[in-house]
Formats: sequence, structure tokens, C-alpha cells
Amino acid sequence: MEIANKIVKKKGKIAIIGLGYVGMPLAIAFAKKINVIGFDLNKKKIAQYQHGIDPTNEVGDDAIKKSTIEFTSDEKKLREASFIIVAVPTPINLDKTPDLFPVESASRIVGRNLRKDSIVVYESTVYPGVTEDICIPILEKESDMKCGKEFHVGYSPERINPGDEVHTLKNIVKIISSVGTESLNDIEKIYKLVIEAGVHKVSCIKVAEAAKVVENSQRDINIAFMNEIAIVFDKMQIDTHEVLTAMNTKWNSLGFFPGLVGGHCIGVDPYYFIYQAERLGYHSQIVLSGRKINDGMSDYIVNKIIKMMILANKKIKESKIAILGLTFKEDTPDIRNSKIIEIIEKLEVYGVRIQIADPVININELNESLKSKIVDFSAINNIDCLIVAVSHKDFKTLNFDKIESMFLKCDNKEKVIIDIRSILDKTVFRNKGYSYWNL
Repeated sequence: MEIANKIVKKKGKIAIIGLGYVGMPLAIAFAKKINVIGFDLNKKKIAQYQHGIDPTNEVGDDAIKKSTIEFTSDEKKLREASFIIVAVPTPINLDKTPDLFPVESASRIVGRNLRKDSIVVYESTVYPGVTEDICIPILEKESDMKCGKEFHVGYSPERINPGDEVHTLKNIVKIISSVGTESLNDIEKIYKLVIEAGVHKVSCIKVAEAAKVVENSQRDINIAFMNEIAIVFDKMQIDTHEVLTAMNTKWNSLGFFPGLVGGHCIGVDPYYFIYQAERLGYHSQIVLSGRKINDGMSDYIVNKIIKMMILANKKIKESKIAILGLTFKEDTPDIRNSKIIEIIEKLEVYGVRIQIADPVININELNESLKSKIVDFSAINNIDCLIVAVSHKDFKTLNFDKIESMFLKCDNKEKVIIDIRSILDKTVFRNKGYSYWNL
């Protein structure tokens, strides 16, 4: 095949379908080397990109302004591309089953605009079999062409870690696969343009699909273990963070800590594995147990907050709580599947008044059902309880005086601090008599 050579010589184009936290960095990187079409159905997002605004904060406004990407929401533009990468989200339904609508919809769009001899590569996280059993039939139906003869399909799981300035796109080895071997060399040539760490070829698409689901399930299980021991150590009145810091002095310690598991990967991908395992007659034990523990942490933390406030002689109804951080992880505006939102919704049932401060959040992405107010950090005052929910850089520099100024004037033992991420100096606050708890 000559697709890669033509694209490298800028005699052809690639298209990225889905310009979110995965697609946008990919499009920016490729646009430095070749001609790129950036497609997204969200016209508002496309307009922002066209005006040099990055709502994801993954690449920054300057990178977008300088980029040569052709941003569009017109699917007919895809007919100009001979190499198409699908990077749409793959969420879950309310019953925790895979929601394949985005990837199916993207497949229909690509299929009806597919050129003969083109290559389509999926990056969306799915359970093994989705690309070949669901996506390819859609492409064939919409294009009226046959995969392997008139067009080719590959799979290369996205492995970007949003907000990570060290493990960036170019530094992460790219897993690549294809239906048959004819298109694999072209896929390798294209990705090697932007992936300095190189590529890892696997024998078939199902192996590549499985690798992504497993790597996130592994992290989920490890965090679940940390959360379980945190619950038990709390009953023993032992500081889990101190235990793990000591444990991590050993060379083979994995360095995991307890916490809330949200976002679009670790909190979602294991359910894709569980779903397919159940369909094949196997009831997941370890992966499902890990999910149950991590999904239950918001309830555990809310119960702890209420208990701490009662012990501090606080009247729960109408009490004033400030929450620092709403995103699913530090220093990223992404709020998808944020467990902090769950905590807020559960606390609101008690009639508390909640203020939220988050310096990096994209307010336009907030759900209208969120009743609590987003306020400027400086506006927080006269609170009964402070919850440090996300370890944004801005929060790591908080000192005692600044936190002291947020609280209602009362006895220190009536001032409650819930440090979910364990970023404050617990010794300082406990020595001052605060009611301090960390996960």
C-alpha cells in the first residue's frame, strides 16, 4: 500500500474523529508533520478550536492557534482523507453496560464518507471483538465496500493520561494491530511520525483491544486494594497514608494510594471486561469486586463527613461546606464521571449548603442538575467544614493561615477538615486542635 507514503509527502490527508482529551493532542501532533482534518459533531467545540481556544487544556490555546488543522463539523470533509482515526468516547450506561452509541455513530459517519483503499484505525476503548464484530459491519454497510479488499481497518488503543506532563503522547509506546497484515506497515509509519517511544505490533485486533481494557482494570484493582485497607486502617485508627509511605520505601512496592476513581478510563473500562466475560458465561470476581469497592467510596466518604461533623457538634442541616476541586483528577478540567459530583449530590440530601472552588474546571461542561455554587476561591468564608477533594497545584500550596481564614470563628475542634487526597500537613492541623481526617 502507498497510503502512508502519500500522506508523509503531504499528497494525502488524515482525519481525526472526536476532538476531546485524546483526539486533540493526536491531531496537534500529526499536524506538525502532515495534513490533518479535525472532525467533531460538537459545533460549539469546533468554533472554539477555530478561534484558538482549547477547552480541554491538554494542548493549550497557543498550540491550537499555531496549528494547521482543518477543524470541521462537516462530515463530507472526511472524503478528502485516506487515513482516519476514530477517537470518540466509550462510556457506560446507567446499568454499567457498555454504551457503544458514540463509536457506532462514528462508524456510520466514516462509512458513508469512506474512500476506496482507505485505512480506518479505532482508538476508542472497547471490549475484545467490538471493532471486528460491530464497527467493521457498519463500515461495510454504509460504504458498500468490503473490509480487507476495498478498505482496511486497524486498532490502536489510546493511552494518553490527561493532565500528565511527563507521560505525553510521544513518550508512550503505541500498540498497533490490523485486520490482516497488509495495512499494518502503513499504520506503523503513520504513528511513528509522532510517537517517539515507538510502536508495539500485536497479532490481531482483539489482543490490542484486550491490552487496553486490562491495563486500566489492573490500576482499578490496585486502587481498590488501597481503598479497602484505608477503610480497615481507619477503624484501627492508623493513618493509611503514613503506612503506604513507609511501605513504598521497598523497591517492589507499586506506589498506589487510596482515592476516588472517576474519569473516562479506569472507572469505566473494567465494566467492558466484566460485560463481555458475563456474556461468555464467566462471572468476574476480582475485577468486579474492585469496581464495587471503588464505586462505594463516595458513600463511605460522605458517611465519614457526616460523622465527623456530628462529633464536632455541628448541626448538619444548613451547615456550610466548602469543597476544593470538582474534576476527576488533578490539574485537568475534565469532570466526566467525577466522584466528587456524587459526593456533593449525596451531601445535598442532608440540606447542607455547599460551595465549590476549582481553578481549572470548564464551567461550560457542568451539568445543570448540580445545585451547589461554583465560587471563586477567595469568596470562601464562614464555613463549618472544608473538603479537599482534588490535589490541584493551587491547593497543594495552601498554608494554615489561609485555611484558618475560611472557617467560621469558633473553637478549633469544631472546624472539620476532610483531606481526601492527603495533601495538607496533618500534624499542623491536629496540633491546632482541628477535627482533621484524611483518606
